[in-house]
Amino acid sequence: MRQRQFVGLVGGAPASGPDIAQAGQQSANAAAEAQDDEQEFPLVIANMPATPRQKAWAVGVAVLLLVVAALIAPFARIQLGQINGFVPVLQTALALAELITAALLFAQFAIQPQRALLALASGYVSSGSFAFLQTLAFPNGYAPAGVIGDGLDSPAWLYVLWHTAFPAAILVYGFTKDHSRAGRPGRPAIVAIAITIGCIAIALAGLTWIVTEKAEYLPSFYLSDVRHQTALGNQVNLILLLWNMTALTLLFVRMRTILDLWLMVTLLAYLPNFLVAIIGSSVRFTIGWYAARGFVLIGSCMLLTVLLIETMFLYSRLASVIALQRRERANRLLSIDAVTGAIAHELRSPLGAISLNASTGLSYLQAAFPELEDLENILCDIEADANRAAVIISSIREMTIKTAHSGASTNVEDVAELALRLLKHDLLANRVSLATEFQGNIPPVAMDGTELQQIVLNLCKNAIDAMNSVPADQRRLRIRTGLDGGTTVHLSVEDSGAGVSPQHQQRIFDPFFTTKQEGMGLGLAISSNLAARCGGKLRLVKSNVKGSVFELEMPVSAQS
Repeated sequence: MRQRQFVGLVGGAPASGPDIAQAGQQSANAAAEAQDDEQEFPLVIANMPATPRQKAWAVGVAVLLLVVAALIAPFARIQLGQINGFVPVLQTALALAELITAALLFAQFAIQPQRALLALASGYVSSGSFAFLQTLAFPNGYAPAGVIGDGLDSPAWLYVLWHTAFPAAILVYGFTKDHSRAGRPGRPAIVAIAITIGCIAIALAGLTWIVTEKAEYLPSFYLSDVRHQTALGNQVNLILLLWNMTALTLLFVRMRTILDLWLMVTLLAYLPNFLVAIIGSSVRFTIGWYAARGFVLIGSCMLLTVLLIETMFLYSRLASVIALQRRERANRLLSIDAVTGAIAHELRSPLGAISLNASTGLSYLQAAFPELEDLENILCDIEADANRAAVIISSIREMTIKTAHSGASTNVEDVAELALRLLKHDLLANRVSLATEFQGNIPPVAMDGTELQQIVLNLCKNAIDAMNSVPADQRRLRIRTGLDGGTTVHLSVEDSGAGVSPQHQQRIFDPFFTTKQEGMGLGLAISSNLAARCGGKLRLVKSNVKGSVFELEMPVSAQS
């Protein structure tokens, strides 16, 4: 038996009810192409699971940073000349990178309004803003004594606020990312973003005013010159180092997604900043000081680069999918044109005869002395032509059913795997743990692949919706296949939702009956009819407060 385990651990808005008409209509060629493609990209990049490839890249970058830091360490205390343009150029670029990253994270939040993403985006806004404000306050940056502040301790306090706010936001993100419930996308998410940005602006303005206008009341970090720290400065840098390492440890323990992975690399790139300040008292304008700020710039651009690269890959994937859907839609329209043309051609003759006989009969009735015998013959002709039209319609119906189903032969496990890949984003967004138990080597079933995929998609989406009311860590979806006596294939879908109440279980397959607020009650009814039409059966095996199990029985194809 083949088993596969996949766990979706990211948050998002609850998926909508099953859309059978759109999600289930894929041709055999489209299914084959999608099965050959082994990389699916969720719609929200910030929440996609960390793949082995991504982990390898992150480890490689982290090792490279550590190697470079080790090579620079012996020369860290060597004093260099003061380059006045270094801080303005570097930290302005850094601030822009972090604000762009924040904008991308806010966009992710607008798609999947999860509070953890909002907290992280707020951290990037605060970090980028404090970095730029420190540039304005830095002596000999934009002005000899800085544009704001006292030119001595104000830049240091802005530095402390900068490297306190960012790890704090990451800690909030780390503690809430697996448990926070998502809100509604659209206008509510935009309002939340606007309120958050407003609160950040107020906090930034207040803290900046304190450390610039009231700096004389705060403890001093520097001596009379701007190069040497006081003992308090070293102690604060030690606290900041431990603060950043706390956030790094939390992410390491709870690392699930690409976002977690590269945030760890970002925090790792920040550590030389504090180590240089702790080891040497001359923290400014040494090789270590210049190098540490270079590390910070690299760390600030890290997540931005990853988000842009993954967006490019996602755009490429979506473009391919859209092109495939357009081609399949064109093929379906051509098929519909062919069928309607055949129907019109076959029915034109009997309907024309009926019309002609009816006109003749009317003219007979308008005569002074109608021939009843002739009218009887005309009515008999009309009845015969009507019966002929009915026979034609029935034969076309039988022909289309036979064409679509009699020669169908589908591998259940391949269709199930394709359906699960199409549902990958829904599983991730709703933090559903998925387990598959495929028996393997199961013979094909006598069912059309598109209709079977339609049934599986409906059952899985219903299961995901049923688990919205249970805690995220208890949402489990299990797909199983099996062979009974060599003639019947079973596919079961088991969830850990609230279940179907006993009074509703008898009506669950009735058309227009639904237990969901936004459902139409057609999904299970259509799925049951599709299964019955191919000689199969869809039934509710059990349902209670611990979950439900739906089972689909399908006959083995005669061609196998």
